[in-house]
Amino acid sequence: MPPPAETARGGLDRVEHIMGTAIRIDVRDPETPPELLDAAFDWLRAVDDTFSTYRPDSHISRIRRGELSPDAADPDVRWVLDRCAELREDTDGYFDPWALPGGVDPSGFVKGWSVDRAAAVLEDGGARTFSIDAGGDVIVRGCPPGEEGWRVGILHPVVRDRVARVIVVSDVAVATSGAYERGEHVLDPVAGTAARGLLSATVVGPELGTADALATAIFAMGAAGPSWSAWLADDYSVMSITTDQRVLLTRAFPAAGDPLG
Repeated sequence: MPPPAETARGGLDRVEHIMGTAIRIDVRDPETPPELLDAAFDWLRAVDDTFSTYRPDSHISRIRRGELSPDAADPDVRWVLDRCAELREDTDGYFDPWALPGGVDPSGFVKGWSVDRAAAVLEDGGARTFSIDAGGDVIVRGCPPGEEGWRVGILHPVVRDRVARVIVVSDVAVATSGAYERGEHVLDPVAGTAARGLLSATVVGPELGTADALATAIFAMGAAGPSWSAWLADDYSVMSITTDQRVLLTRAFPAAGDPLG
């Protein structure tokens, strides 16, 4: 594994490729032991081993082939599937890991949930000021010295290498769902077709796993997503970008910060 790079400002910064994406952990606390980042990345790799739909020996792959009953799977697998079932009900079926071809695929929740748990590993080890960025989905804790908060850029859904908005936040998770360069990869599980009507949906809230699932559901709802999102509890706020590039915000969405330099 790559060693964590010590930064000029103190703390540690490391990037690894896990679950098909680049995951960066940036810890700003001085004198952070490298072993703490090791533990967080070890956890993320263990999640990939258990939940990957590409590894034939993972629990999820075995469940998809009918070789393993969910009730006999790892306790984390059972918990994740139960939580996915709750989120399917909460989103009126628009987040539905069972609607995908090939069998159950909880990836839309697992990545965020695993990062939530990685954050807990860091906090249990004494880290208080850090960010974890998993392919653009972010969880932040604390506030970097001299700053009002962490500046998080939300990728523009149309213009490559630009951000649509920068928010300044602390102690929250930020998840975005959209077509982007991967094309029409989000399914509207109710209609059974590719999702249409929105360019992206971004959710800010206390848990990245839940925020990621909600962002996926809102994007899948298309034009109905912004109205539905307005009824969410205030601890989850939403920014939707429509196909005509209108930006729609729920009441509690964080205010825009200065552009990223």
